[in-house]
Amino acid sequence: MSMLEVSNLCKTYPTFQLRDVSFAVEPGTIMGLIGRNGAGKSTTLKSLLHLVRPDGGAVRMFGMDFYANELQCKQSIGVVLGSADFYVNRKVRAVTDVTRRFYDAWDEAKYRRLLALFAIDEEKKLRELSEGMKVKYMLALALSHDARLLILDEPTSGLDPVSRDELTALFRRVVESGERSILFSTHITSDLEKCATHITLLHEGAVRCSDTRAGFLARYRAHGATLEDVFVSLERRDYDDADLL
Repeated sequence: MSMLEVSNLCKTYPTFQLRDVSFAVEPGTIMGLIGRNGAGKSTTLKSLLHLVRPDGGAVRMFGMDFYANELQCKQSIGVVLGSADFYVNRKVRAVTDVTRRFYDAWDEAKYRRLLALFAIDEEKKLRELSEGMKVKYMLALALSHDARLLILDEPTSGLDPVSRDELTALFRRVVESGERSILFSTHITSDLEKCATHITLLHEGAVRCSDTRAGFLARYRAHGATLEDVFVSLERRDYDDADLL
């Protein structure tokens, strides 16, 4: 059973259209959602999470219709959409006190272990945390209620190389048991090289390819030998369907 199945997801705005986006995230995998700015990565994540109302399509999580079982599904997912930019003048401890009330499976012991692992000081205000620490704090919250699927929007954007390496290593640890999966959007191909097992490429609101990392590279081998080579080449070209066969 797939952790996440997205089928023909559509969303129309006056200047942008998400068109029949389909892909699946299997247990124990890390799916990188990539594409140039404006390709539809954030719109895809917000639509599948029902943060914006999609115009069509279906989303299944853990074998269930997500839109019909939204509250139940959300108990088993962790979502990080950017860093912690809310309640910036509140202490970490106060934000956690509110967050834990929403989750039936909140694990206080795990939360404490993650705070220690990430060296997060609960007495600091959110505005006093670095961008890297804010992302780690959001991940600590997500991992403390036994989330089986993490959905992350540009989690490493703006971080220094050392912090990005720490987070991609953490992603690999999160899924190594085969009981959890990660879907994350990014434009940083080096992060994909380090942790992604699968890649979905979006272009102008549509999926151009969704495959294993090895399958993706094989499909675009004419564009280069590495993900960086491929992505830079595709970014520079005004490509059409014929280029992608």
